[in-house]
Amino acid sequence: MITYSTFKGIESIILENEHIRCTILPSYGGKMASLFDKKANYEWLYQTEVEKMTVPAYGQDFSNFDSSGFDEMFPGIDEGPHPHDFSRIPDHGEVWAMPWQVTERSYGLDLEVASPFFPYRLKKQVYLKADRVELNYQAFNLSSQPFPFIWAAHSLLNMNRATTIRVPSDMNEVINVEQASGHLGQWGTIHRYPITQSKRTGDSIDLSKMEDEAANNIEKFYFTQMVSQGWCQAIQHDIRRTLTYTFPPDKVPYLGVWKTQGGYRGDYNFALEPCTGMYDDVYVANKINKVSKISPRGTYSWNLTIQLGGL
Repeated sequence: MITYSTFKGIESIILENEHIRCTILPSYGGKMASLFDKKANYEWLYQTEVEKMTVPAYGQDFSNFDSSGFDEMFPGIDEGPHPHDFSRIPDHGEVWAMPWQVTERSYGLDLEVASPFFPYRLKKQVYLKADRVELNYQAFNLSSQPFPFIWAAHSLLNMNRATTIRVPSDMNEVINVEQASGHLGQWGTIHRYPITQSKRTGDSIDLSKMEDEAANNIEKFYFTQMVSQGWCQAIQHDIRRTLTYTFPPDKVPYLGVWKTQGGYRGDYNFALEPCTGMYDDVYVANKINKVSKISPRGTYSWNLTIQLGGL
């Protein structure tokens, strides 16, 4: 079932079945604003206390807006030059702060956006199937040279001390990319995963678990190896439910993790971020060949499935 409504003052489209209610905001970067698990009566996506959200304009600072839900990061994450022609990529990329065209389909929704400065179009198809949401992506390169890009699923999830992260067992090393992290040290510090030693306290810590909000800490790290299996999972032990991402490892070969445990604006959330490049900066990632590229006049396709289940 597809219905039209508003979400915190913004026009929304709701895809709903007996298991899931999924809310999309086309004018707000195609954001998935809510993913509600009917079986558990649980909202998976982090929500702020803001009652009325403001739609961003192109190029605005991500931190000045409502940090909730699932925003698309493309063609990079960090503000800075793009390898294509050194034009500036805005903070957290372009498309989160652009309106997407939307078309209702029998299977769900088609959403599409085109850059005003870079030679690409990005298309997203949203399907709702029983216990899962399926997202299919196509990025089109309109130029005659390869187009490097980073796409990341910046999907902020609710969490508490009963939340844990599960990844394939061969993913056992991470690199810190957050200067403000209390435990992980300087940018570029390598740690074992999940058990490592805090650079601040010297104590053993488990990176698959969460600290209290009072910790006032931030963590952002990437697994150093490319993923061999295309999945990762959030486990919510208190309600005995899971959220599992699946994605093609040949097209989405990297995985990042973001945790703000009170350390960013007082927020308390985390994100598992399947992505097509590392380190948030597409210029740097391109230099060290840890980025994906769309071939000249070509298309790069990938998908992400978000499945809800029980323990």
